[in-house]
Amino acid sequence: MSVEITIDASAGIRQFRGVTLPAAPSSHADAALVLAARDGDRAAFGALYTRYSCMVHGLLLARVPAPEVADLVQDVFLQAMRRLHTLREPAAFGGWLAMIARNRATDFFRRSTDTEELPEEIPGRSGAASHRAEALAVLEVIKSLPEAYRETLILRLVEGLTGPEIAERTGLTAASVRVNLHRGMKQLRERLGVADTPPADATKDLQDGSTGHE
Repeated sequence: MSVEITIDASAGIRQFRGVTLPAAPSSHADAALVLAARDGDRAAFGALYTRYSCMVHGLLLARVPAPEVADLVQDVFLQAMRRLHTLREPAAFGGWLAMIARNRATDFFRRSTDTEELPEEIPGRSGAASHRAEALAVLEVIKSLPEAYRETLILRLVEGLTGPEIAERTGLTAASVRVNLHRGMKQLRERLGVADTPPADATKDLQDGSTGHE
């Protein structure tokens, strides 16, 4: 069995053997929530936020600097709430929201100014900070991949979504997601110099140095 790489941007990197999670809920449930939200049901829109916030976070993280993502997630959902009446097919909410997220990222770069980043090596860097730096370095490698690959990889490895969940939330076909994940992971491993099955001791060290994504 191949080993997947999971990135925890708040702590480090860990490698683990794949697990199977429950399939994503049907888009029919989304349609009902969208219709209710249009009628002013704040709880319904809150449910949509809970279901799609990881997707939006991942799509933005694939495009903009990590420190900017949290605020932009809020912007995306605010735009969605204001424009919900323009969505013709409520069941297509996921793909529509993904488009808003991608456009917001593009708009961010049109308005942003140059920023200065901290140097990689800082005296006195703690162990936790070192793990975070390593994770962010891998994230930068992912963001250098073709757009389709980096989106699906970040949704899978950072946000923890399964293939079926990625397909349903973004509106991509399951086949496209599988291809993007397979090719993207292959390119990522090549650029990182990571073998398909690393030694057990190395895997354990990476797992011990990680925590769950928040």
